[in-house]
Order: sequence, then structure tokens, then C-alpha cells
Amino acid sequence: MSASDAPRAKAPASPEPLPLPVADSHTHLDMQDRSVEESLALSAAVNVTTLVQVGCDVPSSEWAARVAAEQESVHATVALHPNEGPRLVLGDVDGWSRKHREPGGARALEDALRRIDELAGLPQVVGIGETGLDYFRTGPEGVAAQQESFRRHIGLAKRHGKALVVHDRDAHEDVLRILEEEGAPERVVFHCYSGDAAMAKVCAERGYVMSFAGTVTFKANGHLRAALELAPLDLILVETDAPFLTPVPYRGRPNAPYLIPLTVRAMADTRGIDVAQLCAAIDANTRRVFGLA
Repeated sequence: MSASDAPRAKAPASPEPLPLPVADSHTHLDMQDRSVEESLALSAAVNVTTLVQVGCDVPSSEWAARVAAEQESVHATVALHPNEGPRLVLGDVDGWSRKHREPGGARALEDALRRIDELAGLPQVVGIGETGLDYFRTGPEGVAAQQESFRRHIGLAKRHGKALVVHDRDAHEDVLRILEEEGAPERVVFHCYSGDAAMAKVCAERGYVMSFAGTVTFKANGHLRAALELAPLDLILVETDAPFLTPVPYRGRPNAPYLIPLTVRAMADTRGIDVAQLCAAIDANTRRVFGLA
């Protein structure tokens, strides 16, 4: 099943509630087939009590900030997704972006970054992301624009004193290199961590946080479980990236924050620790990383 089909499939049943509250550190409520209120109610019923709503472009970042202002349990991050920079610069744009584009894409990218900068100053915005590099969907012609956009977002995170949420797909070496070259913000989160144990060791040495998604439950992803075993407990988060990356046994069906317990229990099993212990660590880590009360 393709990602575009996922939201139309039958929603999984609610799993057993977690023994302690946790947060979904990365979700896209605006892409899910239910209201925000319904999503929050389903999540709360299984002890997923905090959601980080992630922006991918200017409109979704504005939406995230607005919902976070309205809902106490929702917090926002704002950014241009790695694939958005090349679209702006190379001209494959629509909607908001087309209104701001000039030949060469310079004005579109600058205007978009300026708007993200404005949103980043809002109190309900707790992070800059998702930004980073994605060499899976963007070809060589878009690499320069991606890397420039990533560098600019790193600067925004440092200037606003907020967490940097990194999207890293098929770009591990360049992501780590650019973070070093620019000087990483105090708090860096690798969303949907996709590296192996060797990369986890580097992240641990640098204090980067690794957020694990439903992919850690997939049978073929032994490298993710090896990374999870190695990662320090105080550098671990959990997420859905909903409506995508649904954990086993519902892989291929629509994901949502209320399914976090499936991933948490699989993570606890991988590490050989009590579920409650992992919940407590994840909750503390989320509050520290995103500056939540």
C-alpha cells in the first residue's frame, strides 16, 4: 500500500493504554482523517497526552501554530521540509509558494524562510522542523537548495533557542557533516531515526536525540533495533509520523497518535526494560527537549 492510500484504509482498533503518559513527538494531524478533537480524545484514552504537530511548509506551519495555540496538549514545530527548498528554488511550486516566486526562486525561498522565522518566535512553537536532507525524493539538481535551506533552519533554531527536528533520508553523512559545520543547536532531534548502531553512537556522543517511529517494529529493520539498544535512555523519543509508518501489526493502515503504545511496547521489549520505565524516560525527554512545562 502506498503512503497516499494509507489515510483511506480502515483505522486500527485502539491498543491497551500505557501505564504512564507519553508524547507523540512528531505527528501530522492535518493529514489525518479525523478532527483534532477526535485525535486528542483517542490519544488521551491510551495515555498519549502530548502531541507535537510538525510543519512541512508555510501553510502547514501556520496551521500547526494555530492549533497549538488552541489546544493545551498540542505543541508546534515550523519549517520547510527538505523537499520544499528545491521546489521553491527550481519552480515546482503551487499555492502560497507560487505567489512569492520570482525567476530563480530566490524570493520564494527567502519569503518562506522569513515567515518561518516569524512563526518560530511564537510561544506555542517549540521547535524548528522538520528540516534536514532527503536524497530519496530530491535528485542531484536539488541538493544545493536542500543544503542551503537546512543551514538556514539550523541558524533559526539557534537564534530562537528551540529544538531542531531533523528529517534525514538517505543523507546521513551530509546531515551529520552540516550540523558540525554550522554548529548544532543545543537540542537536536533525529525524527524517525533511520541510521544504524554506528550512527547512533555518533549521535549519542554529540547529544543528539533519536526519535523512533513504527519502523522500529518492522521485521527487516534490525539495524534500527540495534541502534535503539545502543542509544542512551535519556536520548530516546517516540513518534508516529502519522498518518504514515504505522507499527506492526497494522503496517499499511493509517497511523495516528493513539497507536503510540504499540511502538512503545516494542521498544521496551527490544531494550529489555519495563514499559513504565520507558514511558517515564520518554516523557521526561520530551519535556526537556521541547522545553515543555
